[in-house]
Amino acid sequence: MGDAAAAHLVSRYLAAFGPASGADISQWTGLPLSVLRAGLDRLPLRSFRDELGRELYDLARAALPPGDTLAPARLLPRFDSLVLSHDDRRRVISDEHRGAVIEGGEVRPTFLVDGFVAGTWALEDGRVRLEPFARVPRAAWREVEDEAARLEAFVRASGQA
Repeated sequence: MGDAAAAHLVSRYLAAFGPASGADISQWTGLPLSVLRAGLDRLPLRSFRDELGRELYDLARAALPPGDTLAPARLLPRFDSLVLSHDDRRRVISDEHRGAVIEGGEVRPTFLVDGFVAGTWALEDGRVRLEPFARVPRAAWREVEDEAARLEAFVRASGQA
């Protein structure tokens, strides 16, 4: 792989999932970090350290919200890249709940509360059934329910219900 191709691949990954570690990028691409290093070295990046001291990279011009900014609730589809794109998946899902989401070759649809997998969901007869792993704070639960209602409306509008 050429340096320009590696840089393009790394920049696309970071645009979607940054900040991220080199190991995260390697996990997502399936390429060894030694191949991706040329892309990392070629891009204007900023770097950070996470709570475990790992170096995380991000695009130099990527938005950087304040540290206390809560991520919005989101419903993620089956096999979503967010769940699968991290070398250390504990950044988005606890080890305790991983088995409820990833079983053999199956990755169930999940929902996020403040950027972390907080449960699973399923679409049954045009309705979203939410299964939280634990109690979700009331305000966050309203956000999850609002997301579910938007998906239900989309399904109805598309004639799939």
